[in-house]
Amino acid sequence: MALLKEGDTAPAFDVPNQKNIPTTLAKFQGQHVVLWWYPKADTPG
Repeated sequence: MALLKEGDTAPAFDVPNQKNIPTTLAKFQGQHVVLWWYPKADTPG
């Protein structure tokens, strides 16, 4: 998958939220959404 650029439409996704409850992008349709993650947070070192 190509990297997104500013202004691109995000692809549909399904991920657990901070309470481990499945969440989809579609639940936020029509709203502004900010995604924040730490790609190495679950890795050793």
